[in-house]
Amino acid sequence: MPYSTSFLRPLFDYIEQFYPLSEAFKAEHERSCKLIHVKKNKHILSPIDNNASLYFLVHGLVRGFVRDGKKDISTWFSCGNELIGAIRHPDQQPDHSIEYLQALEECQLICIPYTLIDSMYANYPEANLIGRKLLALHYYAASERSILARIPKAMSRYRKLQESDLDINRIPQRYLASYLGMRLETLSRIRNKVLTLDYRLCS
Repeated sequence: MPYSTSFLRPLFDYIEQFYPLSEAFKAEHERSCKLIHVKKNKHILSPIDNNASLYFLVHGLVRGFVRDGKKDISTWFSCGNELIGAIRHPDQQPDHSIEYLQALEECQLICIPYTLIDSMYANYPEANLIGRKLLALHYYAASERSILARIPKAMSRYRKLQESDLDINRIPQRYLASYLGMRLETLSRIRNKVLTLDYRLCS
């Protein structure tokens, strides 16, 4: 199958931002990856599943969350064109994760087995360079989420989230409130206040 028409083209385009890919590198992915479709509100991964793959979100909206008793806590969102996955210790074999991955819109994803990733690191030097750059990006994103969670004022947390690349208008409000660590009523009040302030500034 020509790579220009392959279902892996979005993944290859994304990775090639970091380093040119050889035909052999692409062929390994063609043999091991698969395209999956997940309907809105369905789980992509849950603690009953074996956490054996990363995913490249081609299109759609996904949230990661964990459960604390009957309450679920949103931990991150992805609006597409990036790699996503559940919590996993890097030195352990694939196991069940405490984290859920849920499709908030109908999603198309490329499933990338960890066994393939380990093989690429062992056999393709460019994979280590790509992996290092991806790790830096994900570390930065995790640091931003950590800072956001520690901002004491609810309004300030919301304002900081507004400054991010996340399209918060696509995210259901109850999940956004959970992510920001506030009640839905508080988020609604803050949104209304922000809209009023922004309208006045633009008038």
